[in-house]
Parts: sequence; C-alpha cells; structure tokens
Amino acid sequence: MPTPFRHALAALLLSTALGTPSTFAADVAGVHFDDHAAVAGSDTVLNGAGLRTRFMLKVYAIGLYGPKRADTVETFAAVPGPKRIQIVTLRELTAEQFADALLDGIRKNTSDAEFTRLQPRADEFRAQLLALKSTPSGSQIRIEWLPASGTRLSVGNEVRGRDIPGEDFFRALLRIWLGEKPVDGELRNALLGKA
Repeated sequence: MPTPFRHALAALLLSTALGTPSTFAADVAGVHFDDHAAVAGSDTVLNGAGLRTRFMLKVYAIGLYGPKRADTVETFAAVPGPKRIQIVTLRELTAEQFADALLDGIRKNTSDAEFTRLQPRADEFRAQLLALKSTPSGSQIRIEWLPASGTRLSVGNEVRGRDIPGEDFFRALLRIWLGEKPVDGELRNALLGKA
C-alpha cells in the first residue's frame, strides 16, 4: 500500500475513532449549501438544510449554521458563538408576505409575556423586511447572530438596518423553524440533521 494512501486512511480512521463530527454539504431544490460558512470571522458548520413548501409550491431553501452540530433547538441555541439562518427564495415573495410569516412564527412559539418583551424588536425587524419591497426568486437572505452586536439581516451582500440586540430575539427567530410549533415538522427535522 503506497505511503500517502496509508497516511490518508490512518487519518480517516483516527478522526472516526476520536468522534470528529462529520461535515456535509447539501443540495436542496437546486440550491447548494456549503458544509462550512464564515460568520463574523468564525467558522461555522452546516447543521442541516431543507425545503419550505406551501400548498405544494416550493417557497425557499434554508440552511442552518452554527459553531457545532446539534440535534435540538435548545442545544443549538445554547452553543456560544455566531450562527446563521440562510434562506434562498425559490419564488417571488412580497416583503409583506415574508415579514408577516416570520412574525406569525415568532408569535406561535412564544408566550404572551415573552412576545410582549420581543415586540419592539420584532417590529423593527419587520420594518427591515418591509423595506425590501419584494424578494425575487433566487434572493439570498441571511439572518445572523453576531455575539458582539446582535441579529443582523443581510440580503445578497448588503446589510439591512441596524443589528437588533439580545440573543433572546435570535432564539425566537430560530423557533420559527425549530420550535414546538414550527412552520413545517419535516423541515424542522432536516435543519436539526434528523432527515
């Protein structure tokens, strides 16, 4: 057996034996999600990716990135460091449709008292989304948790609005897809790497 091949095989067996988490890329409805993404200068890994459909129509592909993989929303949210929700639209949506769907998802997955605390920041985030007017098919939307500044909305490579403070707000956004009442149960499993 040639020496370079032996070294590669040994490295693979060692990483498996040590339990090094495997990484994977994903292709969802023609959208590619890399196995790693740089967020705020830190390396994050793809936790899972899936497809959001509504009435049999493909709405968007979504990938979830964090410092390490996790199979529950609690574990994923508790890991310190930057995180990313990456959405690629597969059909044109009005900004109002997109904003209202996100706000509805927050409302369904929070108590009345928690939603009251989040309301001013949720309204600010909704205003940032409404400023988009529309999200054509193929729009790249990133919602990132940046520990130094808060939740950042970017479309393409352009930051929209100011960063919204408070990790509780980002966790509320996560629960839209990963909470007890997610927008789609199968999508929840896919984002948690269970599909």
